[in-house]
Amino acid sequence: MRVAVVAMRTAQLCETGATVRTRRLVAGLAARGHDVTVFCAQWWGGDHERFDQRGVTYRRITRTPAAGSFAAGLPVRLARHGADVVHAVASPPAAVRAARAGAWLARAPLAVDWWDDHPVDSPGAYGRIAGVPDRVFVPSRLIATRVREHGVPEAAVRLRPESIDFDLVRSAGVGRRADVVYARRLDADANVESFLLGLAELRDRDWRAAVVGDGPGREAAERTADDLRIADRVSFLGDLAPADLVPILRGAHVFAWTALDEPFATELCWALACGCVGVVEYQSGSSAHELVEGYDRGVRVTSPAELADEIAAAAGYERRTVDESFAEYDHDAVLDRTVSSYRSLIEAAGPLGTT
Repeated sequence: MRVAVVAMRTAQLCETGATVRTRRLVAGLAARGHDVTVFCAQWWGGDHERFDQRGVTYRRITRTPAAGSFAAGLPVRLARHGADVVHAVASPPAAVRAARAGAWLARAPLAVDWWDDHPVDSPGAYGRIAGVPDRVFVPSRLIATRVREHGVPEAAVRLRPESIDFDLVRSAGVGRRADVVYARRLDADANVESFLLGLAELRDRDWRAAVVGDGPGREAAERTADDLRIADRVSFLGDLAPADLVPILRGAHVFAWTALDEPFATELCWALACGCVGVVEYQSGSSAHELVEGYDRGVRVTSPAELADEIAAAAGYERRTVDESFAEYDHDAVLDRTVSSYRSLIEAAGPLGTT
């Protein structure tokens, strides 16, 4: 299959949830032998318009990320390239409209991946592209609701969650670093203080905790742990690659999620796959609660006090190091569903493509 990916911003320029998600997609497609070209702003050195990396071709539309110039230069190049399917990211919206024009000229269907609204884009701009894609991929029901509020037809929306390496979950060792774990980038939305307040309620119990992740909020979180007099029992481990994180999760018993905003709680998904009991503090801007709804080893709470109660109650659950029910989030399983969705679009478009 020939897939044209429209992503002005790439992970090589800036690592965000959206760009890392796109990088994982194109790497997975290329590994399966699909012909993948990413139309983007230039991130490589030199004056050449094309750059090949790990089986993926990157083609320059602009030298720097500039939505107007990018949109203006995209349609003709996309049409000349030709593709079986065009996959565009939702931001910037102008690029989605340009991708629609290029896909129409190439007689290819257009899928749009909508990780979340980008803060630099106006809601009105998203509303103007609501009817443009043939299909819209979203990571969670939370984002599905947001895109429908922009006017995207419900029939066009498909869930495409983030994915994990389930083979790693099965094969990794079992560490004994912590009983309770929090893992996420420590930014303004991390709300790790709520996690620490919950732990402080359990001072009279025997536990060890780990906070995995780094970012501008780490120093404040460490001060909070010190102020709460639990710093000697909480290890701040910084950023960890999955190969280092998974053994810690397999050895832990509880994973707590308290972040305020998250399109898909990937670290929570890893933890549940590793057998952790999931305790999620409900936040209206986070989709994390979706992963524990109806799950017998997960619970939602609304305060640090409730968080503490459920961490204590988790002692009643047997310890596990893997939960096979989360194999549906494996990289290959999610990619299978994505490719199947592409094929259904192509078949629906017919030999003359979309109109």
